Amino acid sequence: MSNNTNSALGLLLGGAIGATLGILFAPDKGSNTRRKLRDEAIATKENIAASALDLKDQVASTLTSKKATLDAQLESVVSDASYKAEDVITSLEKKLKDLKARNKQLQK
Repeated sequence: MSNNTNSALGLLLGGAIGATLGILFAPDKGSNTRRKLRDEAIATKENIAASALDLKDQVASTLTSKKATLDAQLESVVSDASYKAEDVITSLEKKLKDLKARNKQLQK
């Protein structure tokens, strides 16, 4: 993400520097200079908007990927817990059977 942030800042800074240099060195009429500045500002705005959309898409993609990974890990944990619970239940049933057998012997 920092690469995209750096790109957006670079575009913004480049647009500002270019506009400033254009004003300083352009031997053009004021109306033409204002039109060029407006056009440059619009182009810069569109570039920033495109960069923001790209960044948004990358963040959404990353979040989707992380969610899928988290879902898979959660499923694995639930599955492991289910198997362990089944083992515990089986062990408890076996102990209950042994206790019933002992109880039966003690009642004789």
